[in-house]
Amino acid sequence: MNSSTPTLNTTQNTERYTLGDADQECRYPVLVAGQRIGLVFRWHGAWFAVADGQSEEVRVAAGRIGGEAAARYLVDEFDAGRITPESSTEAGIVEASGTFGPTLLLHPRMPATARNVEAATLAMAGLSEYLWTPMGGYPGADNPWVMACQLCDWQGPRYWSHLRGRNGNPASPYRHPGCIDAAQVRARITAYQK
Repeated sequence: MNSSTPTLNTTQNTERYTLGDADQECRYPVLVAGQRIGLVFRWHGAWFAVADGQSEEVRVAAGRIGGEAAARYLVDEFDAGRITPESSTEAGIVEASGTFGPTLLLHPRMPATARNVEAATLAMAGLSEYLWTPMGGYPGADNPWVMACQLCDWQGPRYWSHLRGRNGNPASPYRHPGCIDAAQVRARITAYQK
């Protein structure tokens, strides 16, 4: 797991629930006795829970304890009989297919405000300049955004806030684990030569 992927502290609840591996959008499946009951994810600082078989995203908590609180929420709903575990093939909300179709300007959760459209347009131009291909719409600077590296065959979540340059400087030449080295990145991307 890279440093930009959120982590959850489940040390107090390891016997009651476990978390599966995050999907491409950093959503974690919550498992009770080996059965998946839903997923939890962070969006703009808040943690949300989605029960299997449902599409409603419930905002549970924010901050450091938000992930634990979201998982506990699902466990409580399961214990109350309001969640029926589904197999991973039935609960498509957890599994990311890796194919997102035509790229939208904005992620479906992002409202189409003038500010969001402007930020998305700038981010898309920046990704193009630094040879990234977005695999979905702009989710905001601090949310995971699935993209493909045009310098190799890597795909995964990145954060726009980590990819954009700062204070007039270009973005870091470090892209992701296993990519080409920094010197090769600078040689192949014209933005570093300006």
